[in-house]
Amino acid sequence: MPLHLGPFVRWRSGLVLTWICLFSSGFTFIGGEHAATVTHPLPAAFSDLLPHFLLEPDDVYIVKNKPVTLTCRSTPATQIYFKCNSEWVHQDQHLIERDVDPATGLPVMQVKIDISRQQVEKIFGLEDYWCQCVAWSTTGTQKSQKAYVRIAYLRKNFEEEPLGKEVALDQEVLLRCHPPEGVPAAEVEWQRNEGLIDPKTDPNFFITVDHNLIIKQARLADTGNYTCVAKNIVARRKSSSATVIVYVNGGWSTWATWSACSAICGRGWQKRSRSCTNPTPLNGGTSCEGQSVQKSACTATCPVDGGWSEWSKWSPCGADCTMWRSRECTQPTPSTSGKDCQGLDLQSLNCTSEQCPQTASGAEDVALYVGIVAVALCLTLLLIVLVLVYRRKKEGLDADVADSSILTTGFQPMGIKPTKPENSHLLTIQPDLTTTTTSYQGTLRSRHEVAGKFSMSNGPLLEPLPNGSHTLHNGKLPSDPNDFMNRLSSQTYFKTLPRDNINTSYGTFNFLGGRLTLPNTGISLLIPPEAIPRGKIYEIYLTIQKKEDMRLPLAGCQTLLSPVVSCGPPGVVLTRPVILTMDHCSDACLENWAIRLKKQSYEGTWEDVLQLGEEVFSEPYYCQLEAETCRVFTEQLGRFALVGESLSMAAAKRLKLLLFAPAYCSTLEYNIRIYCMDDTQDLLKEVMQMERQMGGRLIDEPHVLLFKDSYHNLRLSIHDMPQAHWRSKLLTGYQEIPFYHIWSGSQQTLHCTFTLERQSLSTCDLTCTLCVWQVEGEGQSFTLDFNISKDIRPLDSDFLLMDNCTPALAGPSAFQIPYLIRQKICSSLDTPCPNGADWRLLAQRLKLDRHMSFFASKASPTSVILDLWETQHFHSGNLNQLAAVMAEIGKQEAMIFLVSDGEC
Repeated sequence: MPLHLGPFVRWRSGLVLTWICLFSSGFTFIGGEHAATVTHPLPAAFSDLLPHFLLEPDDVYIVKNKPVTLTCRSTPATQIYFKCNSEWVHQDQHLIERDVDPATGLPVMQVKIDISRQQVEKIFGLEDYWCQCVAWSTTGTQKSQKAYVRIAYLRKNFEEEPLGKEVALDQEVLLRCHPPEGVPAAEVEWQRNEGLIDPKTDPNFFITVDHNLIIKQARLADTGNYTCVAKNIVARRKSSSATVIVYVNGGWSTWATWSACSAICGRGWQKRSRSCTNPTPLNGGTSCEGQSVQKSACTATCPVDGGWSEWSKWSPCGADCTMWRSRECTQPTPSTSGKDCQGLDLQSLNCTSEQCPQTASGAEDVALYVGIVAVALCLTLLLIVLVLVYRRKKEGLDADVADSSILTTGFQPMGIKPTKPENSHLLTIQPDLTTTTTSYQGTLRSRHEVAGKFSMSNGPLLEPLPNGSHTLHNGKLPSDPNDFMNRLSSQTYFKTLPRDNINTSYGTFNFLGGRLTLPNTGISLLIPPEAIPRGKIYEIYLTIQKKEDMRLPLAGCQTLLSPVVSCGPPGVVLTRPVILTMDHCSDACLENWAIRLKKQSYEGTWEDVLQLGEEVFSEPYYCQLEAETCRVFTEQLGRFALVGESLSMAAAKRLKLLLFAPAYCSTLEYNIRIYCMDDTQDLLKEVMQMERQMGGRLIDEPHVLLFKDSYHNLRLSIHDMPQAHWRSKLLTGYQEIPFYHIWSGSQQTLHCTFTLERQSLSTCDLTCTLCVWQVEGEGQSFTLDFNISKDIRPLDSDFLLMDNCTPALAGPSAFQIPYLIRQKICSSLDTPCPNGADWRLLAQRLKLDRHMSFFASKASPTSVILDLWETQHFHSGNLNQLAAVMAEIGKQEAMIFLVSDGEC
C-alpha cells in the first residue's frame, strides 16, 4: 500500500509537532509524551469507500456556564477527529464509540467533544468559534459541516419600547417594539392586559417582521395595557406597558320631527331636537359640536267654525200632511279643527187641511183623529208630571237655602281650641308628615330650650348633636368631623358627598352668622348676621366635589370653570343671601363668554339658575365675577358650579403649569413631570399634596398660560440639554395633550413626563429648557439650571399658600365689623339722602357701584354691601380704611370705629 500522509496535529502547548501517518495495516499517533497505535482494517469489500457522515455537528449555544457537546458519526471510518477554529482538538478530549452497522457490516465510529464557555471566550470578538470533524478511511478523508458555538445571552433593556396612545374608533394603531440584543435573536410576542395576542385567532391584530404590533381597526375592546415580550433560550424580558385608549367622538343622531306649532292660531314657533348618541362619546371622546335643539317660526292656520246655509224652500205637502226643508253646514264649511254647526239640518211642518191631499177614506180619518187625541192626552200627562217634579225640586232648594242661612247666621262656634303641639315655635316651616321626602327642615332648636324636640315620622335630615347643643369658645367650633360626615352621608341626597375630612368644613350657627373656609382652596361660605332666623340653630357644611365623580352634562363649547362646591344642607330657611366664594379659571372677558351658574337639583339633574349679565334681581341668585374669583349670593344652599360657553375663539382659560421632579434620585433616570391644570387654588393644593406623597418637589416657579378655544392641542418639548451628560428618552420631538382633555375641565391632574438619562451617577448639574405652548397660540418656557442632589430652593413652601385660618368661625369672630357698629351703619345709610350721602355713595367709594341694581333690590342695601366687603377683606381688611370712607361720606358714624371691643 502506498503511504498516505494525513494532516498533522499541532498541540496547543506548541512543544511538539507530529505526523499522523495512515497505513493500510493500521494507524500510529505520536504526540509528545502520548503514543497510541490502533489497528482497524476494513473488510476488503469496503476498502475503496470514502467515509460519509451519518451525523454532523450542529450549531449550539452555551447557556450561562453549561458546556455543550458536539457529536459526529461516520461510516466506514477508521478515525474521526475534531478541528476547532483550524486547530486540532487533543486526542484526550475525544470520546470515541465504535460499532458495526448490522445491515452493511461497515464499521461505524462516533466521536463527542465538550466545549466550555472559557474556550469560546478566548477568541470572543475576534471571530466566531466553530468546530468541524474530519473522518478517515483507507481510501481518503471527509470533512463535516462547520458547527458554530456561541454564548447565548439576552440584554435587559429594550432598544425601543411601545408608547401609549389615544386613538379614535376604527383608526389604525401602530405599537413599535425593538427587542433587546441577544444571541440567539429574541422571539417577540405581544400581550394585552397580560393575555397573549394571537393574530391567528384575532385577524384584527398583525405582527410585522420587525416585531411591531398593528391594530388594523381600533375597537372599544382594544382599550388596554399592551406589553412587548422578548424571549430566547436564556431569558424572558417584558417591556413597560403602553396604555392604548380607544375613544369615541360623539355624533349627532338624526333630527326628530318638528313639534306642533306652539300657537293655535297665528304666529308661533316649533322645535326639533337631536341627541349626541350616534355614537355617544366614550373614553374622553369629544362631545358633539353644534346645537341640540333647533327652533323655527311657524304660522298656524286659525280654526274655522262651520256656519249654516239658508234654509231651502218647503217641499210640497206630502201624503202624510207633512212638508220638509233643509240646510247645509257650508257657510263656511268647518276646517282646521273648527266646530261643526249646531242645530238641525232638516225641519218638518204639518200641512193645513187645505194643502193636505184628500185621498184617505172615512175609516182612515177616524183612526187618524183617534191617534191625534191619544197623543194629545199623553203630552198632557207628561206635562203634568214635569210640573210636579219641578215644584218638588224647587221646594227642596228653598229648604237648602234656609238651612244655609241658619249655618251662616244662627250657628256660633263652640269655645274649643285645637291643641297646639309642644314647642311648635321651634319650626319656621311646618313639615309635611304625609310624604317621605327627605328635604331638610334643619336641626332647628331654640336658643334657650333644647330639651324638647319636634318628632317627625321620617326623622330630621340631621340628628341633633350629642348633648343637644354646641358650645362656642371664642367663636370657634368644636371639631368632630367623623361624626358629622357619617351622619350627613347616611341621608339619601348626601351619598355623593366626599368622605374625606380634609376638603370639608362644618359648623353650627345661629342668627349671628359665621364663616366656613376650606384652607388653601380659595373656597369659603359667609353667613351674614340675620341670615339665619332668630331662635334657629343650623348645622351647615362646605365641601369640594371631585370632578371625576361629578360628571356635568357639558355640550358643544361648554367647559367647567370652577370647582364643584357643595354647601348645605339644602332646604334650610334663610332670610338673607349667604355668599359662596370660589376660584374660576376664565380670562374674565365676558364679551367672549356666556357664563352660567349651575345648581344640582334633588333629582340629580343640573339646572341653569343664572347667566352672568342677564341677572333677574327677584331671583334668589346673584354672581359677582372678579379677575380670579367668583362670589355667589344665594338664598338657597346646594351644589354649585360655574360653566362657561365660548362665544368666539378668543375665549381663553387660565392654565397653571407646574414642574415637579424627585426630591432624591439614586438612578441614572430622572423624571420631570409637567402638570397642566385649571388655575384654581383647590387643584394646586391637590397636586402639591399628591406630589409630596410621591416624593416629588417643585423645581421652578409656576407659570400661567392662556389656553384658547381654538381646537388646537397643547404641546410640550424639552431643549438645550448638554448632550455629553444627559439625553432624553423621548423618541419624538414633543408630547401633546389633546384639546378636549383640557377644555372639558373634567380631568384634574393632566400631566406629561419627560424621562431624562444621565451618563453617570456623578452627573448632577442639569440645564435645559422646557417649552409648553398651544399650537398656533400662546406659550410659556421654563429655563432650568440646578443641581438635582443639592437643590435647596424653598419653592414648595413659597407657592403653596399657607392659609392657617380656622375652618369654622361663628358669631362676631367671623367678621371684621362688630355687630353693633354694623347695625348703626345700616340704619344710617339705608335711608336715601337728597345729596346722595347714603349707601349708593358707600358702594361707589368701595368700587362696587357696578352692582348698584342688585343692592337696590334688597331691603337693606348697606348690609349686602358690608357682606361683600367682609368676603373681600377678611384676611386683609382694615377698619380704619372703612372708617375713612365713612368720613368722606360725611357720616359721624365713622367715629364709632374707635369704640373698643369691650364697649361693643
